[in-house]
Amino acid sequence: MRVSEARQWDRLMQMARLGAIPGDGVNRAALTDLDQQSRRLLLSWAMPLGLQPSVDALGNLFLRLEGTEPGLAPVLAGSHMDSQPKGGRFDGIWGVLAALEAVQAIIEAGIAPRRAIEIVAWTNEEGGRFAPGCMGSMGFSGFRPPGTWDDVKDRDGLRFGDELARLLAAESDIPRRPLGFTPHAYVEPHIEQGPLLEAEGLDIGVVTGIQGSRWFLVEIAGKTDHAGTAPLSLRQDAVQDMLRAINALNALMADPTDVLRFTVGRVEVFPNSSNTVADLARFSIDFRHPEAAVLTERGDAIAATIHGALKTCRATVTETFHALPARFDPAIQAAIAAAAQAEGYGAKALPSGAFHDAQFLVPICPTGMIFIPSRGGISHHPAEYSSASQTARGAQVLARVLVQLAAG
Repeated sequence: MRVSEARQWDRLMQMARLGAIPGDGVNRAALTDLDQQSRRLLLSWAMPLGLQPSVDALGNLFLRLEGTEPGLAPVLAGSHMDSQPKGGRFDGIWGVLAALEAVQAIIEAGIAPRRAIEIVAWTNEEGGRFAPGCMGSMGFSGFRPPGTWDDVKDRDGLRFGDELARLLAAESDIPRRPLGFTPHAYVEPHIEQGPLLEAEGLDIGVVTGIQGSRWFLVEIAGKTDHAGTAPLSLRQDAVQDMLRAINALNALMADPTDVLRFTVGRVEVFPNSSNTVADLARFSIDFRHPEAAVLTERGDAIAATIHGALKTCRATVTETFHALPARFDPAIQAAIAAAAQAEGYGAKALPSGAFHDAQFLVPICPTGMIFIPSRGGISHHPAEYSSASQTARGAQVLARVLVQLAAG
């Protein structure tokens, strides 16, 4: 009952002003000045509550409500604060602010948790500026060494390692903590990014797991020629071979059940001149499936499929991200379902088609996710929307779950 719908909504709208773009959207990329400002705004709300801030080597930001037994492993809850280039006001950031709202409600209710509760804002979940996403949670969980992405560059040629160092320097007043530990549990609130809850008139999604993902970067190298003088038969046209490769990949990824997800989301052509044959074409692959066997078999066939489709050029295929499907802890799912029932909210068990930081916490602690409805299933778009009442219901369920977990 201490969860404030108005307070949480006001905070969401204040955050949305940082990086606001037309159509009620947000462009707040990881490790930018806007990202730094959003973190400071979060601290301005957390510090008066007595929450203790800390930052680790990857920039993951923690806000700790101390427990009555400080030596016990804490309960974590949160999400991320960065957005897609043309993103919305709720993806990621609602999860952080829901955790803050839930913790504030616990404080105002006079509940002293046995275990500490830590709000976490993970670094670079989206991967929109520096690919892949989930760098902060991957480093925290030991999925990858923390220096793995230092040399990854954004479109302006800026290195992840340098931009991370800049963030950490700007936050030198915040206490440092070691990277990684074993939490008692982790719960991530998030908008559904799909249409199921809205279509069925339900309030809460009890997330059962996350489908696996594999990302690739493909570079096709040809030869530059004059568009008016070079005969087609003698060209090494990177664009034409890129089209052949993508057509072959579409055949490889054909799925009559429509469960498989295959996307070419980014294409770059060089020298990108209208009267010049391209000597380099670069494109991304995002491949997802809920079954590990399918993810492995078809993902392993990507490179050979591309090489076999080329007519005149050469290809380099680099896998940039590989995460097998994750299954969430049954006890966490049960706690979320029970909390929804206690609040009188309709709930549904469902999987996540998108990947989240929670995927990388599964191997180290009991993990779960809470979904709230997304209007029209829209996400990664300025039209993304969840109502004030929907966000409040999610925070209420989270508060109940955190109280239960922190007492354990």
